[in-house]
Amino acid sequence: MRLTQGTFSYLPDLTDEQIAAQVQYALDRDWPISLEYTDDPHPRNSYWEMHALPMFDVRDAAAIMDEVRAARTAHGDSYIQLNAYDARLGRQTTALSFIVQRPAREPGFRVERTADKDRQIKYRLHPYSADKPQGERYGSK
Repeated sequence: MRLTQGTFSYLPDLTDEQIAAQVQYALDRDWPISLEYTDDPHPRNSYWEMHALPMFDVRDAAAIMDEVRAARTAHGDSYIQLNAYDARLGRQTTALSFIVQRPAREPGFRVERTADKDRQIKYRLHPYSADKPQGERYGSK
C-alpha cells in the first residue's frame, strides 16, 4: 500500500511546476506555508517535524520552492509535506496539505486483524517502516 495523505492523495505525485502552482494558489489567498518531514508516516501520526519556521511573510512562490528543495536536500530519506494555513477564523486551520517528497523506497503498511470480546473484529494499520528505529526507517542505513 502506498501512503495516501493530504489534498491530492490519490493523484500521481505532483511535479515541481504543479507544486509551485499550488503554492501560488495558497499565497493568492494569504495562506502562509510551512514544511514538515517524518520517517513515521502512519496516518494517525500528526506530529511531523518542522523544517525551518513557517513562512508567514513570504509572498513569492519561487522562494518557497527554494525552501522545498532545501528540505529535500536536508531530509532526503523522509516524507516531506507542504501545509498552507488559513487564519481567517482567528485560528490556524490547515487549508491545504500535500506530500512534496517521498523516500526512494516506501515499505508500505499491512492490515492487522484481531478478534476481540463479543466476536468483534478490529483492524489496524502497521507501517513496515516502524519495524526499524527512528532515523533508520528509509535509505541505506
